[in-house]
Amino acid sequence: MSRTGQSHILAIGGGSFRPGRQNVAEASALLRYGLDLTGQDRPKLGLVATAVGDSTETLLKMYGAFSQWDVEVSHLTVFPMPNMADPRAWMLEQDMIYVSGGSVANLMALWRLHGYDEMFEEAWQAGVVLSGQSAGALCWHVGGNTDSFGPDLRVWAEGMGLLPYSCGVHYDSEAQRRPLLQASVASGELPSGYAADEGVALHYVGTEFIQAVSAVPGAGAYRVESDGDGGVKEFRIEPRLLTP
Repeated sequence: MSRTGQSHILAIGGGSFRPGRQNVAEASALLRYGLDLTGQDRPKLGLVATAVGDSTETLLKMYGAFSQWDVEVSHLTVFPMPNMADPRAWMLEQDMIYVSGGSVANLMALWRLHGYDEMFEEAWQAGVVLSGQSAGALCWHVGGNTDSFGPDLRVWAEGMGLLPYSCGVHYDSEAQRRPLLQASVASGELPSGYAADEGVALHYVGTEFIQAVSAVPGAGAYRVESDGDGGVKEFRIEPRLLTP
């Protein structure tokens, strides 16, 4: 395995970017943490916005957020066709790949259609840091809940399953998120897993949860477990607060 010799996933509940001066988004400390995991002085960062239909606005926002950082940024699209002649080679060339939020159901359908799911798994095993927010966090897990089908959240269990857990995102900012994740873990629709508030990321090495990190004081992460008797237990995990 190249790079640091480990496989990392950084799943962000929300808050990857923050408003900056002159309405230009700034990347948060969570993304600096992810880039530091690469072990590279000038890491190659790949951006993926499949979940919002490869929105030019989203891609430009992300490019702008990293414009003052010492990173080499590129992106991968599928609309109207892949912009890379060899998407697999592109993934393997990156040190970290960041996947935007949006529709996780559409994202996974398109990744499977193009074979990107298998390519991402290969890149992860090769030591590329996989990261993302919301849909870009859910996709690496077994599933979670999503608004991909409308404003009322649904249980969704069609993720890649690189991480054998459920995942909760936007856990403190969207009222439906917590009770639905708890209910779906209690019923067995989803496996036990982890959840993150806004501004919090879940860090896994291989398939093992290592720690939560936060860019927001007071925000939390959580372990959500079935109690084996039709109920659920939730335990707060105190994140390590990152410096801005």
